[in-house]
Amino acid sequence: MIKGKIRIVIGALLLLVGSSLFGGPSKQSAPKAKETETLSILVYIPGMVAGSPPYEQLVAGAESFAAAHPQVKTKVYEAGFNQAEWEEQLTSLVASGEYNLVLTSNPSLPELCANVAKKFPNQKFIITDADFSGNPQISTYLFNQYEQSLYLGYLAGLITTSAMEHAASDKRIGFIASQEYPLLNNHMVPGFLAGAQLVDPEITVDLRIIGNWFDANKAAELASSMITAGVDVFAVIAGGAAQGVIKTAQEQGAYLVYHNVNAYQSAPGIIVGCGVMEQKKLVEEILAEVQAGKIQYGSSKIVGVKEGYLDFIADDPGYTNFVPEEIRAKFNAFMEDIRAGRISYTLPRL
Repeated sequence: MIKGKIRIVIGALLLLVGSSLFGGPSKQSAPKAKETETLSILVYIPGMVAGSPPYEQLVAGAESFAAAHPQVKTKVYEAGFNQAEWEEQLTSLVASGEYNLVLTSNPSLPELCANVAKKFPNQKFIITDADFSGNPQISTYLFNQYEQSLYLGYLAGLITTSAMEHAASDKRIGFIASQEYPLLNNHMVPGFLAGAQLVDPEITVDLRIIGNWFDANKAAELASSMITAGVDVFAVIAGGAAQGVIKTAQEQGAYLVYHNVNAYQSAPGIIVGCGVMEQKKLVEEILAEVQAGKIQYGSSKIVGVKEGYLDFIADDPGYTNFVPEEIRAKFNAFMEDIRAGRISYTLPRL
């Protein structure tokens, strides 16, 4: 009789254990759904925001995304123009442990971020306007600036060979930049010249370097000497120093085509063509992928006109009121060919 009771107790215990192991009745409550984690973003600006359209759009994209998502926090840090200090600054900021993600934009940043990443193996970096792959902590997005420079160069070629008021007879266009770097030397300047030479193979480009991103006086001096030498259409990548080029073009008579932003109203009749870079749109889409856990680190993507991140502003009075209809018709047809992929070119290596 006692043995029978023992068997009953043991059987009951085994049934209880089995129920727990194999999904039977249990008093243990179901696990709670994981709460949405805070995404803390350091928007690292290698320079200053004001006067730099790509940086302005980078900040606008991050802040717009954060405003729509309460669990996303952003901090904007302006590193200034002394590149020798950037790595130390970024290392100090990352060492605080405050940020899930560093968001930045500059062709020179990938190597710097890779150095910082070695010290902080859990830190993630996203860099726009850059090309770098193979590092599992870094994802980059390169705007196809060869393509944008190609169509702006085509417009410059149409203007320099035209009868417009400030067009000279030298078939010489100009490019003023703050500094030399691979994207400028290998994509932007060659693309600008290639586009112009689609109009006339005899067109040449005069490249001048300021040496910094803020010296408008030196930029003005360079522009003046180039106009004297026959340059009549400029591209300029110079941050705040670009104001010197604009002022000189207004005073001495020349035209500008502008990368990345609508600048027509800065100098109506002088700035006669503006490309646009959809950095804000790209940043918002990237951060949505980050938040959804879909971002691919270690990869690099190239985005341009066909992808919807570069284009030309053709409906602004600064273009329609000051560029002759004949030139606009030729250029607009060229842009349609770009959008449709009918213009073939080989993207140079960086």
